[in-house]
Amino acid sequence: MLLEPRLVKLSTRTGAEVRRTLPNARKRMIGAWAFADHIGPTLQEEGMVVAAHPHTGLQTATWLFEGRFEHRDSIGTVQYIEPGQLNLMTAGRGIAHSELAMSDSSILHSVQLWIALPDSARKMAPEFEHQGNLPKVTVGGISATVFAGALEGHSEARAATKIFSPMLGAELRLAPGGSGSLDLSRDFEHGFLIVQGSVSINTMDVPLTTMRYFEPGTQSVDLLNTGEEEAIVIVLGGEPFKEAIVMWWNFIERSHDEIVEAREKWNARDAGIPEFEDQIGGWTPAPDLPNVTLRARF
Repeated sequence: MLLEPRLVKLSTRTGAEVRRTLPNARKRMIGAWAFADHIGPTLQEEGMVVAAHPHTGLQTATWLFEGRFEHRDSIGTVQYIEPGQLNLMTAGRGIAHSELAMSDSSILHSVQLWIALPDSARKMAPEFEHQGNLPKVTVGGISATVFAGALEGHSEARAATKIFSPMLGAELRLAPGGSGSLDLSRDFEHGFLIVQGSVSINTMDVPLTTMRYFEPGTQSVDLLNTGEEEAIVIVLGGEPFKEAIVMWWNFIERSHDEIVEAREKWNARDAGIPEFEDQIGGWTPAPDLPNVTLRARF
């Protein structure tokens, strides 16, 4: 199954347009992965300038292909991130952060990912971690950098990132004409998002910025770079998430009432989230809720 992206305008000072693959009308989540935005390549000065905004009940994962970000948050973190590194923020019961694309790089190209926290972890104290030395694996003509979990059959190269559900996240690169076969966990569902180049997966050409989805039970996939430039693929996998969630704006909760409470507390600046200083200034209020009751969905 192919999951096609939709264009979304971010609430940024630059009005950056991104391609959102998850949630999708055909598949809302892949394992605990609940959100996937593909940003760029775009000029850095047209990239991310996102003022302070909150999150609850999730982890944010920032992964760069080109460019440089500054992350600041309400627990005191100031962290820069470059390609091949991971910023992982665990919101838990509530955190705020800002994101600024730095002017010392001309191009910005990244993915922004959210991971739904299980009920057992979603009210934990917020945390942040930066992983700058992630494990790498070569499988045939595929060079993989693992940023969550481990590739099937390569448990020795498990990412040290703190996760709360059985899952996988990795960047795959293939040189022109390169190919390889990846073993997959039969317990996981998987999505392969093409972010650069031309790629065939199991003999099907997958369009750029599109994700190919595989149900649990799939044993392996064959990837082939059919183009003349290096191909980059993000693979997200995990056991199907067993809890129904309500996801609205920057919150993942379990009911409409919890979303209402989170929104009202943030807009009243009474969410128990400390304020912090950054180079952007200001904060982002939550928008109006839709005139419907938000329903929990898998």
